[in-house]
Amino acid sequence: MEVLRRSSVFAAEVMEVFDRSPTDKELVSQAKALCRDYINSRLIRAGVSWSKPEHNAPVPGGKLAEVSAILLRLGDELEYIRPNVYRNIARQLNISLHSETVVTDAFLAVAAQIFTAGITWGKVVSLYAVAAGLAVDCVRHAQPAMVHTIVDCLGEFVRKTLVTWLKRRGGWADITKCVVSTDPSLRSHWLVAAVCSFGHFLKAIFFVLLPER
Repeated sequence: MEVLRRSSVFAAEVMEVFDRSPTDKELVSQAKALCRDYINSRLIRAGVSWSKPEHNAPVPGGKLAEVSAILLRLGDELEYIRPNVYRNIARQLNISLHSETVVTDAFLAVAAQIFTAGITWGKVVSLYAVAAGLAVDCVRHAQPAMVHTIVDCLGEFVRKTLVTWLKRRGGWADITKCVVSTDPSLRSHWLVAAVCSFGHFLKAIFFVLLPER
């Protein structure tokens, strides 16, 4: 799938900005690159046939790769706590995957609800888990082009909602602080909060989207 192909030039540009204060545009580009990696990982894990082997090349080394690895690691923990929450997203929302508008509206509605009570890294991880879960649904239902839509939606949401928060923390590399502790119970506290929040508002989103179907 062309949308998930990462050029070496782009990867170098994205990683280079970790060495200085990133601009809004750079933070959004990094968010989308991380989203592609996250989705790629979840599609492979789900055993979904979706692209040529060369598209699954590992992320180049550097800080971007470190951030991506940590994001995936935290996502693993989040999904382990409540394995059914981040699977079959489309079925839980009862939406059609054949309409770009429906998929876009649903994802942005979920994203907005995740951050209603504020921004935390746990909620950011939850956002990526939702994006990946929805992407897996799209590919399984023969709608691989929707992956591009989901990545773009996440990037737009980051631009409008998360950029200021990210800049205050020095960028995406701040997520590495979430895994400083060697005690899993200390890390799981914010993950549990993220899962509980998502579980509670999924039903609310269902009713928000109901009149549009």
